[in-house]
Amino acid sequence: MSSNLESQIKSAEQEWMEHYKQGPTRLRWTEIPPQVGDTAPDFEMLDSSGASVRLSDFWREQPALILFWRQFGCGCGMDRAQRLQNEYTDYVSAGAKIVVIGQGEPERAALYAQKYGVPCPILCDPEELAYRKYGCLEGKPSQIFFDAPEEFLLCDYDAGVKLAQTRREADRPIVDNPWLMPSEFVVDRSGIIRLTYRWQYCEDFPNPLVHIAAIKEAIAENGKA
Repeated sequence: MSSNLESQIKSAEQEWMEHYKQGPTRLRWTEIPPQVGDTAPDFEMLDSSGASVRLSDFWREQPALILFWRQFGCGCGMDRAQRLQNEYTDYVSAGAKIVVIGQGEPERAALYAQKYGVPCPILCDPEELAYRKYGCLEGKPSQIFFDAPEEFLLCDYDAGVKLAQTRREADRPIVDNPWLMPSEFVVDRSGIIRLTYRWQYCEDFPNPLVHIAAIKEAIAENGKA
């Protein structure tokens, strides 16, 4: 592991601790978030190789399935990666391009993709600009730690320190903003949002059949245009 990557991970671990101690701060929308029928916000971001990519590149020729990820140390992210591996061929067969947006920098995104077998590109949004523009809120402790010991519901600092140490020793450091809730969107090739799925709690995995139906619907609607 490069010294730069090690430094990024340590910094991201510290960020997790600071966010955990503070608690969630964005629980409500201050403006109406993007909805079905709205134009999807476009961003230029780095991918896991460090190349600059526009999000709209993924929906220019066919519908895009955009998955906003939780932090790279989250167990539900590992489960989502496994589910995505199982679902990926069906999404592609339905006619979509798939892209993940994560909080990590390119080197961390590349490490995560390799470690957990993420089968599609990962774009990097360490400043949470796209997360916010797409209306991804933070969750309350009850939405994130509902199956954890009660001290985590109270954001007990010592419990957080012990958890961070345990996960570091297991080579699964907890990083970035722990409160960000995942969201998933289907955008058609006109750049119009066809489906929004904003998770209500950690492990709130979507039914892939809904995504597939929305992808097919987007293709059919574009065909009428």
